[in-house]
Amino acid sequence: MKLFLILALLFLNPFCLFAQDGDSSIVDVFVPHTDGYPAIRIPSLVTTEAGTLLAFAEGRQGGDHSENDIILKRSKDGGATWSDVQVVHEAGKLSLNNPLVVVLDSGRILLMFQQSKLGEHKAKPGFGEDAYATFTQFSDDDGVTWSKPVDVTRQTKRAERVTSVSSGPGIGIVLRRGDHKGRILIPFNQGPFGDWRVYAAYSDDDGESWKMGEVPEEDGKGHANEVQLVELSDGTVMLNARSQGKGNTKHRKVAISSDGGVTWSKLQDDPTLVEPTCQASILRYSWPEDGESRILFCNPANQKSRSGGVLRLSTDEGKTWPWSKEVYADGFAYCCLTKLADGRVGILFEKDNYKTISFVAVNIDE
Repeated sequence: MKLFLILALLFLNPFCLFAQDGDSSIVDVFVPHTDGYPAIRIPSLVTTEAGTLLAFAEGRQGGDHSENDIILKRSKDGGATWSDVQVVHEAGKLSLNNPLVVVLDSGRILLMFQQSKLGEHKAKPGFGEDAYATFTQFSDDDGVTWSKPVDVTRQTKRAERVTSVSSGPGIGIVLRRGDHKGRILIPFNQGPFGDWRVYAAYSDDDGESWKMGEVPEEDGKGHANEVQLVELSDGTVMLNARSQGKGNTKHRKVAISSDGGVTWSKLQDDPTLVEPTCQASILRYSWPEDGESRILFCNPANQKSRSGGVLRLSTDEGKTWPWSKEVYADGFAYCCLTKLADGRVGILFEKDNYKTISFVAVNIDE
């Protein structure tokens, strides 16, 4: 009888295929007004070597390009409770955007973000005060304190034609295999507005200096925009990007690099990964030598609205996504994944039409 009930439940709700007892309830991490800002958006989440969760966001005075600060909260208990808001950087009336974080092999935490005066619609090419700038900061004490910002604009933005740039948003990665093992890869997209392209910036000296890879060939179905990266088991890298602009089919765009993010195959749509035009998150959870190759992907999985957040799992290097779980049925927009110290998957996501940025932990082991 018990087996019959389980099979019936799976038939009625396939999203429960890897839901497990002990999954955490949803915790609101950033709450506008309560946390000192009229709006808070654009989540980024990592797990440090000490097991601490670091959640970043833009603390906004208004829209995308208002007087935005880069803010942080920390959790020492797997996301059950969170610290007060910490301002990592603010720049007066200038806008700070797109916090992107990566934990380096040394344990150092690298933060990257953009600074602008005019916003992506009006930004100018080049490197003047009306152009976009990119900065890095570091923490060597588990995110408690941060270095002064370092301007890396000329190393991560092309001098001609390009107006706005965006790191991620989401996370960067450190390559674990092949000829470029140890390379830091940061996913980027570049303007002009309405004519976006994606690429990777990379560092082979622990973030001290940066170079830019090439942009992949377009597929004629809109443009690739906000982008994330994942390393595959053969050492190649897959990009997974938002599809935007005239002609897009509202499917995620993917491409492959065989040289550590320098060049890419032609972009193509992933027919399984539908989207309403929104940022998404992809994460390497485990390698084949860990027992099974598992890659996770999360986004609002429909083509009509930013709602219905779904977590998907692939065991064949992102070729197919046969397993899925509904994370949150209502408003679900930008998100970020991390693997917790206890093996659960943490999801930081914009909830209920940006009313909060919230966290939930999911146990995916069967």
